[in-house]
Amino acid sequence: MLRKGKSNHTPPDKGRPDAPLTSDSGRPARGGIVETVAGWSVRHRALAITGWLALVVVAVLSSTLISGHDARSTDPGGAGKAQQIVRAQDDGDSIRENVLIQSREADGPQFTESPRLRSAAEELVLALRGTGEAVRDIGSPLDGNSERWVSDDGRSGLVTFEISGPIEKQKQHYTAVVDAVKKVQDSHPQVRIVQAGDRSLNAVVDDAIKDDFKRAEVTSLPLTLVILLVVFGSLIAAGIPLLLSATAVVATFGLLQTIGKVVPVNSAASSIVLLIGMAVGIDYSLFYLRREREERHAGRDTHQALAIAARTSGHAVVVSGITVMVCVCGLLFSGLDVFKGLTAGTVVVVGLTVIGSVTVLPALLAALGHRIDKARVPWLGRRRTVARESRTWSSVARTVVRRPALTGGIAALVLVAMALPALGMRLQDPATTDSLPRSVAPVDAAVRMNDAFPGAASPARVAISTKDGTSADTPALREAIDVLHKEAATPGNGIAEPITAVPVGDAMVVRVPLVGKGTDDTSNRSLEKLRDTVLPAALGNMEGLDYAVGGKTAQPYDFAKQLNSRTAAVFVFILALAFVLLVIAFRSWSISLVSILLNLLSIGAAYGVLTWVFQEGHLGSLLGFTSYGGVVAWLPLFMFVILFGLSMDYHIFILSRIKERWTNGATSRDAIVGGISSSAGVVTSAAVIMTAVFTVFVSLTAIEYKMMGIGMAVAILIDATIVRGVLLPAAMALLGDRAWSASQGRRGRPAARHTAAPGPEPVRPVSQSPVQ
Repeated sequence: MLRKGKSNHTPPDKGRPDAPLTSDSGRPARGGIVETVAGWSVRHRALAITGWLALVVVAVLSSTLISGHDARSTDPGGAGKAQQIVRAQDDGDSIRENVLIQSREADGPQFTESPRLRSAAEELVLALRGTGEAVRDIGSPLDGNSERWVSDDGRSGLVTFEISGPIEKQKQHYTAVVDAVKKVQDSHPQVRIVQAGDRSLNAVVDDAIKDDFKRAEVTSLPLTLVILLVVFGSLIAAGIPLLLSATAVVATFGLLQTIGKVVPVNSAASSIVLLIGMAVGIDYSLFYLRREREERHAGRDTHQALAIAARTSGHAVVVSGITVMVCVCGLLFSGLDVFKGLTAGTVVVVGLTVIGSVTVLPALLAALGHRIDKARVPWLGRRRTVARESRTWSSVARTVVRRPALTGGIAALVLVAMALPALGMRLQDPATTDSLPRSVAPVDAAVRMNDAFPGAASPARVAISTKDGTSADTPALREAIDVLHKEAATPGNGIAEPITAVPVGDAMVVRVPLVGKGTDDTSNRSLEKLRDTVLPAALGNMEGLDYAVGGKTAQPYDFAKQLNSRTAAVFVFILALAFVLLVIAFRSWSISLVSILLNLLSIGAAYGVLTWVFQEGHLGSLLGFTSYGGVVAWLPLFMFVILFGLSMDYHIFILSRIKERWTNGATSRDAIVGGISSSAGVVTSAAVIMTAVFTVFVSLTAIEYKMMGIGMAVAILIDATIVRGVLLPAAMALLGDRAWSASQGRRGRPAARHTAAPGPEPVRPVSQSPVQ
């Protein structure tokens, strides 16, 4: 039965430090596992806090229990097969560098007719040979078949070479090569001598990713703390969300060290896990802290406030966390190794955050009591430490529920209009020269190299092995490679010179430059022709060979192909599971359907903005990028999965507040207005924090992370404003009592009141949770 008032009798143990979570009758509240765990944590808070810290320590130390190498990811399709052929040799890899030599003058001399250019090439070759065992297989315009190393316009020459192994010495050898090239550059200031290749381009990409994410982490954490101080007005209260988030993230990183022995986890995935962990940790803490403050402001003591917070916000946290984890698991349907580590890390960090939210968080709040509002920020603390409903959002919600069809229709049309550019979205990964600015020396070198020698900086890698394990470097294969040289000299075949071939163990790695920018349509057509026509013609008559094409064009091509073929399965899985979870949570199929449709609408609008800005090239000068005419292939699916999970935080929290008021007897419209206004502080605060964090990505170097920052920030803003403030209350008002009737079934509810309760409802037994 629902209580309609508060008992005047105060149980003798209520208010004691070790008092159990109780209802107003003084009897222990009987509820589900969330209430039971939270109640135990409050009664044994020292043990709960110590246990949480012990869990973090064990997680961090778990990496010492398993030795061995970390798991390695394998690219999909033919690119992955090429990787496996080379890895099977257990003899390192082919690492090739290129040095472009040309005049700095716009109309410079022909390479073969310029003593200055030829002298620079001769000195470079001598310097490379002088490094001893650091290089092998040097190719230059000074050798036989010199025309292969001279550009079509005759102005540029190319010197290429392999960085010798073994693996443990390749870094040392690369450093010796860089020093040799630098000396030649210094002695020929009037000649452009620039280097780009496997090691140099990979190094700048890896450094850019590490520097970018480090900058994002360093910037986002202080920014988050400042926003939390403004939200809570108290240093102690602001520190609670950061403490929960930080400990959950630290524990996750410790477990990822262990998981990484089985599942490949890269540095980018680790950084994204950090941001997701901070986001959900702060969200869940805000849910709890807001409700606990609201109840204390209504006159209840700390333990009563925690009882209600456990029943309401605690359930919302658990349902939200399960939804996020289920949604992220949808990435596994892609079958891509790169998503496995991200999925594992996200599931672990969200799972730990949920556990912490229902154990150590209530224990900390119980231990601190009213002291949580100490260390107030001057001029801000007194106002912020009191939980109040939002007058602004209350006014907006009242306007919407009076005319739900009109206001909801206008808001829906706005989001549909924003989503329209997404219909022309073109999925294409950026080449290194598109991803990073030309101010990065190897990137500028690669651009110039590609202009003079198409595809030379990042050629296709044809890995060839024999099926019986013998050496593939045979006279017959060398003759087949000569056929490739002839094909490169034939216009329209999509391949170019210089073609090189080196043994790696018993395998051969043949590098074939592809005409195009690396990942554009021209490059993809060249790759298809190489795979479907050129290689079968050259190698098809040779028995016992196994070969595959990898490289910087093949990898994103195969990645996008597999991703596109699996995207529908990911979408269906996430939508179906989210629908089921919401039906279980709210006992209402209409609420579940509305939540999913609104999420799809906000994500679609974010897709449209992403396409308009980055693919069509708007705001490029403001955001610091140059459009390459596409959207990075992995981003739309990543955004869908992550945003679908995170946005459910808001919906579940808001809907639980609306249902709570409706269950207490408020009219449908009053329940909507009350739920929106009472949850406004939490939703707005969480949205501001996440938007600020993702906006930091716009300042990063790589264009793909700028895309992620804009896309995520826009989606969160849309979800926290248009969807939360207009579409959700409009849809709920149109549904009316029908939205919740199925969830109540035959139990019914109290007669509806004409006005919503002005403050929090009286404490009810925990078993009447609005989210069960």
